[in-house]
Amino acid sequence: MTMWQIVIAASIACVAMKMAGYMVPPRVLQNPAVSRIAELLTVALLAALIGVQTFAHGQEVVLDARVPAVIVAAGLLALRAPFIVVVIAAALVAAGIRAFV
Repeated sequence: MTMWQIVIAASIACVAMKMAGYMVPPRVLQNPAVSRIAELLTVALLAALIGVQTFAHGQEVVLDARVPAVIVAAGLLALRAPFIVVVIAAALVAAGIRAFV
């Protein structure tokens, strides 16, 4: 398969999955267990993404400037700082550590 064929096949698969979601009966979506699982799954996927992007480089686990930046960002979010402040502070921490290491 060429790259364009793969992109087109993936696009068709995405549209098909989206359409399948519209075909789910409303009574299934109103079930409390389904609602709770959907909420927990979203949080778990976001946590996994943050973990992989923070601690991984290829197939290796690394501890570099991203770790303190995420810790600073989490602390500022816990203090309810504005999001732009969180992003700038985390970027400055990572840049500062990379500048001196």
